[in-house]
Amino acid sequence: MKKKVLTGIRPTGNLHLGHLFGSVSKWIELQEEYDVNIEIADVQALTDNFNNPKKVRENVKEITLDLLSVGIDPKKANLFIQSKIPEIAELTIFYSNLVTVARLQRNPTVKTEIAQKKELFGNNGESITYGFLGYPVSQAADITIFDGEIIPVGEDQLPLLEQCREIVRKFNSIYGETLKEPEQLLSKITRVKGLDGNEKMGKSLGNAIFLVDKEEVIKKKIMDAKTDPQKIKKDDPADPKICMIYYYHNLVNKENLETVCTECKNGTRGCVACKNELIEKMNKFLKPIKEKRKYYENNPEQVENILKEGTKKAREKAKEQMEKIRKAMMIDYK
Repeated sequence: MKKKVLTGIRPTGNLHLGHLFGSVSKWIELQEEYDVNIEIADVQALTDNFNNPKKVRENVKEITLDLLSVGIDPKKANLFIQSKIPEIAELTIFYSNLVTVARLQRNPTVKTEIAQKKELFGNNGESITYGFLGYPVSQAADITIFDGEIIPVGEDQLPLLEQCREIVRKFNSIYGETLKEPEQLLSKITRVKGLDGNEKMGKSLGNAIFLVDKEEVIKKKIMDAKTDPQKIKKDDPADPKICMIYYYHNLVNKENLETVCTECKNGTRGCVACKNELIEKMNKFLKPIKEKRKYYENNPEQVENILKEGTKKAREKAKEQMEKIRKAMMIDYK
């Protein structure tokens, strides 16, 4: 039997290039060899969008359209909605007894995100909710309810996976060998830089190219992107290593990358010409994705069926696993 892969994405906005090159492209490869399960993590999205449920609800559909348009094949990978699997919530409650608050606060990923929230709201972390602090516990439930064996992650997500493994070991030590410890699969490209040079391309940072962006939007974003500040005149030599235009050429224009690099260094390539070439290549790269998305937009009943069938299949797996867990915990009352 194929090994089970469990991964997920929060429906808080459309996919951008960071998602595609950082994680989703790997999922597309994995679906050819593994039993891939992709969770639309709407419950987790509510941990910091609880006051905007409409945003989460609408983006469940948007994320699904994006995933299908880039090549996630529902015949090979199972797409499902997290909130439609109540066993995940049940298991999260059981796991919450196995993890201390202090351990959650020490989790490097959680610490980083809490620090960001403190900086954003400036209230000593008083805005941190129980749900937000405990989302690593919910993630452990996501993984183990489907017997996830291989989990694709970036380096910044490794502490969350280690927390899951700790929970599995604690559970097995108390209730007997019941759960599998998941293995990590590190992505080769963990992050794609933003157009502004930021180490992370983000939905909320205003530095992303989204897969649904119209051509005129892409043109403006690329024209405004950061280049070598030392290049003043058209024929000044520049350093492509600090130019975001060159960085994105490396993503979508590899066949002409050597020429771009050489001409940039020699001062024979102006920034406007370089940006125009990137705009053309970017639109060419995104065209088949947009065309496929249009097909699914015009066939909404097909998208609904994909989610309905995927969620049904996931629920069956979760029910079976939960029966085993309840039995181990001696709460399998008849």
